[in-house]
Amino acid sequence: MRRTIALFLAASVLGLTWARSDLPPAPMGPRPELGVKPMALPSAEVLARQLGPFALEGAWQIVSSHEEVYGYSALTVRPDGVLLAFSDGGKVLAFSPPGARPQPPRTSSVKLADSGREKSSRDVESATWDPVSGRFWLGLEGTNRIVRLSPEMRETGRIAPPAMRRWGPNSGAEAMARLHDGRFVAIREVTSSWIEGRSHEALLFAGDPIENPEPAHFRLDGPDAFSVVDMAELPDGRALILMRRLVWPMPMRFAGRIVIADTARIRPGAVWHSVPLASLESPLPVDNFEAIAVQPRADGRIVVWLMSDDNNWRVLQRTLLWKLSVDPAQLPWPK
Repeated sequence: MRRTIALFLAASVLGLTWARSDLPPAPMGPRPELGVKPMALPSAEVLARQLGPFALEGAWQIVSSHEEVYGYSALTVRPDGVLLAFSDGGKVLAFSPPGARPQPPRTSSVKLADSGREKSSRDVESATWDPVSGRFWLGLEGTNRIVRLSPEMRETGRIAPPAMRRWGPNSGAEAMARLHDGRFVAIREVTSSWIEGRSHEALLFAGDPIENPEPAHFRLDGPDAFSVVDMAELPDGRALILMRRLVWPMPMRFAGRIVIADTARIRPGAVWHSVPLASLESPLPVDNFEAIAVQPRADGRIVVWLMSDDNNWRVLQRTLLWKLSVDPAQLPWPK
């Protein structure tokens, strides 16, 4: 989503700053004050009907008067449980979610070689990382580029894949994931035409896109009239894909879907089929969800984090954080 109106109203801080302990020094900078407000949840019956196999363990609104805390479109989880949220302004927020071992929140900027004044040069809409090397890859919307970063979040390479050139200035690689086997998947946000409401163009890179710039083409089949906004791979190779739709323009109201697909079934030139799992809509506390990340838990369940993009419209939209959990044995294997 794009900001079309500039609203410079700071949200009030709720007075909660997470307890302090040092983070690794590398990419983090200032320590903003964050507030978290627990959201009211509907009945267990409603939750089960909307969320299917997922349990909603918590939902919070994150507020801050810090000018850089807004607009999160991508999310990753560090091994220590700290969440790294990437904004469409090229900023990064590192914070401990509620219930995790507290560490001080930090903000920083990704260090891009071309970080001009134009928003398109730093419009991060997707992010993925390799926990072994510590490197990150970002999908930049507007310029339709993929950028690789060092563990210190300094650019070490970029490409503009020819296959992404016609993905449009506001409908590029909103979803990108590095798979456990080293392959990369990038999915276009919107469908290729107004007539086709389900089929999304997608690319499969054999490895690091910077070093393997010629991808195979395939298509994702998803729910009708929903945009792809993010994805995360489960330990068993299946992927959770987050989708979104604007259902009312002013004030903005959104609906979302979580679908599942099996990355082992991606074939060049073929259709990658998905299965819907959850409906993110009223009466649940929803907003413009654009980010998803997964975190294996010691009991075998998977924690699924969702985060919304408030587009810096702090009066009309909210930055929400959801904590879901799911037993992977209860999830289907799409064909």
